[in-house]
Amino acid sequence: MSLITLGLNHKTAPVEIREQVAFTPERLPEALQQLQSLPGVNEAAILSTCNRTEIYCSVDDSANTKDQQIIDWFSQFHHIPLETLNSYLYEHDHAATIRHAFRVACGLDSMVLGEPQILGQMKQSYADASQHGSLALLLGRLFQHSFSVAKQVRTDTEIGSSAVSVAFASVSLAKKIFGDLTPYTALMIGAGETIELAARHLHSSGIGHIIVANRTLERAQTLAEQFDAEAITLREMPEHLERADIVISSTASSLPILGKGAVERALKKRKRKPIFMVDIAVPRDIEPEVDELDDVYLYTVDHLQEIINDNLKSRQQAAKQAEEIIDAQVIEFLNWQKTLHAVDSIREIREHTESLTAEVLDKTLKQIQQGQSAEDAVQFLARTLTNKFLHRPTTQLREAGKRGDKVTIQVARKLFLNRKKNS
Repeated sequence: MSLITLGLNHKTAPVEIREQVAFTPERLPEALQQLQSLPGVNEAAILSTCNRTEIYCSVDDSANTKDQQIIDWFSQFHHIPLETLNSYLYEHDHAATIRHAFRVACGLDSMVLGEPQILGQMKQSYADASQHGSLALLLGRLFQHSFSVAKQVRTDTEIGSSAVSVAFASVSLAKKIFGDLTPYTALMIGAGETIELAARHLHSSGIGHIIVANRTLERAQTLAEQFDAEAITLREMPEHLERADIVISSTASSLPILGKGAVERALKKRKRKPIFMVDIAVPRDIEPEVDELDDVYLYTVDHLQEIINDNLKSRQQAAKQAEEIIDAQVIEFLNWQKTLHAVDSIREIREHTESLTAEVLDKTLKQIQQGQSAEDAVQFLARTLTNKFLHRPTTQLREAGKRGDKVTIQVARKLFLNRKKNS
């Protein structure tokens, strides 16, 4: 059994493609079930974020067409032609999949080097796959090991020493445009981790007022309380849009929730006072046509790349150290997997030994019940167990000696003796 990964990310595909292959929470159970039903696929997990969609599977080694089957399914599930999908897709085989998973968990493959949000997203993918029964030993261990590697990297390197993230980049861009943020109001659309981080950065930067809009008012209120902010529902958002100088949006909606018409009406009420917008969501929350309006400055996650690059320098050395840690951990994972080949043999040997022990122990207890002394019974137990345990190995070693089979004799010494002798 081996591991494979296929997917696309911000390096290989633009946001227009990434939003087409994003897996919504509603369709994730169906996707995992279909993946696991493909011939040769034993386990499956899906990582779907703003910047990447990746499919992780453990497959039978004999399934020669496994990669293409998964790609075909991926294409059909999202109704994207194969020729279109293939131009953006990457694939990793077993060892490369292990390394890739570790690098993703550590934030080394993220748009913002070392950003911590991806680890939480991977943990959510693991939880989803576990909940829907698509994880077992190998793929489950890969995710758990990835989490351990990420923790080690953050502990042993400076990869997370500075507050750099997509949310931070959004706020940095706002500060470059507006300067002092005190006189301004920010509208945060959504209430997830990215929006929370952006709101925290805005609050610490002295933003005048924050409005949190979310599908459920209770969730919006929970986030708003942290920043002395105002909470509204998405339905109320058009009424409050005119108040917003800064709009940052990141929801899990499959369709845009802010259209050109609503923004145009808000601009008229603002007397054409400009609005700065950042759409971090994939699929996009803000209609692309909004960018056609003269008084709107709309940025997507792809536009943030230049700002993000400015913040990478301090993390480059830490990334090199992280790669060294990952090199060692890939070897450790592969070594662990090799031990699985011996698991069945170990279990059979234990079961056989325990059966012999139970048989001899039963005879010994009967001897004691019949009046035999404890000393004689213990000697019988030790002698009989020794003979039973060593009968077959002894027989096989004698046969090996007759054949001149030194390898078998050396292996037996390694297994049964704690010292090395010349054979």
